[in-house]
Amino acid sequence: MTDPTTYPRPLPAGAPAQGMRFYLTTHKRHWITLTDVPLFLKAEHFTAAARLHPARGRYAVDSGGFTELQRHGRWTRTPRQYADDLRRIWEHVGPYDWAAGQDWMCEDLIIHGGTAGPLTFTGTRLSVAEHQQRTVRNFLELRSLAPDLRIIPTLQGRTVPEYHACADLYESYGVNLRAEPVVGLGSVCRLQSTRLGAAIVTAMAGRGLKLHGFGFKTLGLERVGHLLASADSAAWSYHARKRPPMPGHTHKNCANCLPYAMRWRTRVLAAIPAHRQAMLTDRGAA
Repeated sequence: MTDPTTYPRPLPAGAPAQGMRFYLTTHKRHWITLTDVPLFLKAEHFTAAARLHPARGRYAVDSGGFTELQRHGRWTRTPRQYADDLRRIWEHVGPYDWAAGQDWMCEDLIIHGGTAGPLTFTGTRLSVAEHQQRTVRNFLELRSLAPDLRIIPTLQGRTVPEYHACADLYESYGVNLRAEPVVGLGSVCRLQSTRLGAAIVTAMAGRGLKLHGFGFKTLGLERVGHLLASADSAAWSYHARKRPPMPGHTHKNCANCLPYAMRWRTRVLAAIPAHRQAMLTDRGAA
């Protein structure tokens, strides 16, 4: 018999209100018509569609950079092509909160190549400094091509000094990161629950930046969620693949299941300590 305690449960009555905006990452494009919770989707999920439908709620757009660099070691779409993609999404799905640029992640596997589970990484064979330069130059080009499309700057690095260097690089080009509505924090997905990850978030928040944490999971949000303006996660799908389906569901697992994803989201938000939720609300991040 299925144990119901293995599934995400609804937020209990009286739980603290959410202050940080949490985007549920999904590969299911049609979910934008089914729910009004904030969603995070790759641009390619929209560009592959012959017809697009208006979003019911808030959403943000991921450039798909991790997959691009993992598979190819470079970007296969030009900034002009990507800007055209973003404009089509904006016009047919509706204004998004923001879109990520075509940044260059700095994880060792992305740079040096190798394998991780079923994934093979081509490797860019470039330095962290070169990845940072390309990230910043791409942001400047995209904002020049489409200043109205809410494309955000993203910080990249591997250590606290490297993230400071990336922020300084933006500033050297005249980008006032403190004035930006959102600044992405890249290459922290695998660090987000570690001391180094917490140090990076703390350091960048200390610069007065309104940060978005890419790929943050429960442990990371519990530790530094109060320092983020927003975060996203697709961990619900991985979580669901390792468990039997929810009671009454007939599919093999709930890795593509909106009810499961919604309950998982609620549980993650409820796990953030109450005093930190209060700090989030006080900061006005919602």
